[in-house]
Amino acid sequence: MTEPPARHKANISATRRSAARLAAVQTLYSMDMTGLDAGTALAEFKERREEDRRMADPDDELMNFLVMGTDNDRNALDSLIGESLSRDWTIERLEAVLRAILRAASFEIKSRPATPARVAISEYVDIAHAFYEGPEPGLVNAVLDRIARTLRPDEFAPGAGARS
Repeated sequence: MTEPPARHKANISATRRSAARLAAVQTLYSMDMTGLDAGTALAEFKERREEDRRMADPDDELMNFLVMGTDNDRNALDSLIGESLSRDWTIERLEAVLRAILRAASFEIKSRPATPARVAISEYVDIAHAFYEGPEPGLVNAVLDRIARTLRPDEFAPGAGARS
């Protein structure tokens, strides 16, 4: 059998990264709802994945990085998110799924410079669309845009969009 073209491999990797982000959001949501620690929640997610082969195969390294890092940096992330919400909103007022999306995305933007900020924003807005049909994806986009412009201003300088 011949080796798949490099572009095909890149698409598989992109698919696995997208699946890892979704899995991280689901795991963080589970942690928020049940009070499980990150290690236990990750183990339970992996067990469910083994039982249900319909789930996309996530990049485990990225998923673990996102869940563990978000959990460890939760207070700082919540502060960052809170500063980016309109003054009428607090992170506590957000639904658990929105909190999980914003926390994971903020952590990735803050801690994974290999992912261009615009890519991270797009990925997590897509995740929001998977859960919501209303204004929530727009909220995710606006909050993450503010956070990304604060944490990575160089990526939003004139002419930087062509590089992302």
